[in-house]
Amino acid sequence: MTILLFLLPLALALGFLGLAAFLWALRNGQYEDLDGAAVRVLSDDDLPP
Repeated sequence: MTILLFLLPLALALGFLGLAAFLWALRNGQYEDLDGAAVRVLSDDDLPP
């Protein structure tokens, strides 16, 4: 039962860390252009003429 005293704060800290990383990515515009990467894969801009 004493392991819960260690695991519960650890789980809460990891959850908070994940939430903080998601909010950071949201504020920095990581989710602004979701279709751009999918279209960029199909372009042949790097091929020599």
